[in-house]
Amino acid sequence: MTNETFTQGAKDELWGHPKGLYVCFFTEMWERFSFYGMKALLVLYLVKYHLFADANANLVLGAYAGLAYSLPFLGGMISDRYLGMRKSVIFGGSLLVIGHLLMAFEGEKAKMVGDSISQDTTALNVFYLALAFIIVGIGYLKPNISTIVGKLYSEGDPRRDSGFTIFYMGINLGSFVAALLCGWLGETYGWKYGFGAAGIGMLFGLVTFIKGQKFLYGHAEPKNPEALKQKVLGPISKELLIYILSLMSLGLIWFMVQREHIVHYTTNGLLIISIVAIMFYAFTKVDKTARDRLIVLMVLILSTVVFWALFEQTASSLTLFADRVIDRNIFGFEVKASQFQSLNALFIIIFAPLFAWTWMKLDKMNMNPNIPLKFTLGLFFVALGFGALLLGAKMADSAGHVAVIWLVLLYFLHTSGELCLSPVGLSAVTKLSPQNIVGFSMGTWFLATGLSEILAARIANIASVDAVEAATMSVGDFLNKYTELFAFLFEWGLVAAAVMFILSFFLKKLMHGIK
Repeated sequence: MTNETFTQGAKDELWGHPKGLYVCFFTEMWERFSFYGMKALLVLYLVKYHLFADANANLVLGAYAGLAYSLPFLGGMISDRYLGMRKSVIFGGSLLVIGHLLMAFEGEKAKMVGDSISQDTTALNVFYLALAFIIVGIGYLKPNISTIVGKLYSEGDPRRDSGFTIFYMGINLGSFVAALLCGWLGETYGWKYGFGAAGIGMLFGLVTFIKGQKFLYGHAEPKNPEALKQKVLGPISKELLIYILSLMSLGLIWFMVQREHIVHYTTNGLLIISIVAIMFYAFTKVDKTARDRLIVLMVLILSTVVFWALFEQTASSLTLFADRVIDRNIFGFEVKASQFQSLNALFIIIFAPLFAWTWMKLDKMNMNPNIPLKFTLGLFFVALGFGALLLGAKMADSAGHVAVIWLVLLYFLHTSGELCLSPVGLSAVTKLSPQNIVGFSMGTWFLATGLSEILAARIANIASVDAVEAATMSVGDFLNKYTELFAFLFEWGLVAAAVMFILSFFLKKLMHGIK
């Protein structure tokens, strides 16, 4: 992009940043509002309204989240080569609006008939179709908004980092408000109101992006607009064919989201292929220094699978635990189980600046932990969070209820772990990868995240019960179930942290000076 373009953009700023930053801020804020608003309610909706067994609800969540993190890899490639970011975001946002609004169709509530359950199959098919729309929409929208933010700043612009900080505050603001508002609406007035609010939020985001195009100064346009108009199948242009194929893929996603094992095998296979490809590149195309750094990166990526598999209990086992075991009455006000998911975003908003300041302060003192040590801290904190719940379980009241402070403490510790690992890990991908495969390495990072979502759902099933069993269980019975799960997560988190701590001494040497 020419310097003239950036000069023109500099004439149209707000609070020291391009106005396009705030267009992206509000677009992503509303997109995350819709995503986390729906996610906060998903498992509770399936378990309480359609009377799914916990295991089935968790697997639907795992398949959905796994696909939602994997498809942006493909959506980013389509955007880069063909559609450009503007068309991709508008198309993806439109699919998201449709999907979230379809979620508002509840159908008939499931009923228990003896030992069997009668469910509204039409409503469930609409529900799976809604998830398909959302997943494909995320695939197109998610990888492009962040890229647009980067393009609003010229190379070397000192405002870039603070611009991204503002942008990520939008993500967490959307997440924070979503769990509070959508969770409250869904659990208080009806699931359709919570899901409907999420859809309206996404509509606001889409309108914001469309109306704000003039502030993006052409950065989001396709590289070769004329190529998109080329006819490839009779009167069908290349651009129209992409849209048609994407809509046709909804049927495949609808099928897959009901069959978690297919998503698991597919994501696992793609991750293995990606890692093998990167290692082949490392041993055949680059020098020893670059090869060593790529080895470090692969170890870090694999460790994130463990971290996120523990961390992402949020929307499954931790939400059901909050619903069934936690004493949610605070000063006479009952907090909804889904609303606790807002704590992660709240703690990020409060403590992210403190963590960033701490790393800089330690760096000046030559005491800043290296990347593998920060990953060790992340794994340790996520394990410690489950340790806090185990301690709280020992202090449960006579009925088996656990005080709310222990769940709040878990979210604080998990957020601390996330701040040690997630932003550091994303930065590590750009530092440890050769520039010509950074995009592929980042895609591998998100594939690993997708796999961890699936594993998180499978692990949550340690504490799963079906609807018939749940109807006869006491709070104490549920507490025993979840204590078994949390003990497993606590132990494996500590083991993973110990392994990463030992490996950190070797990985530090292989990074060849990168901090």
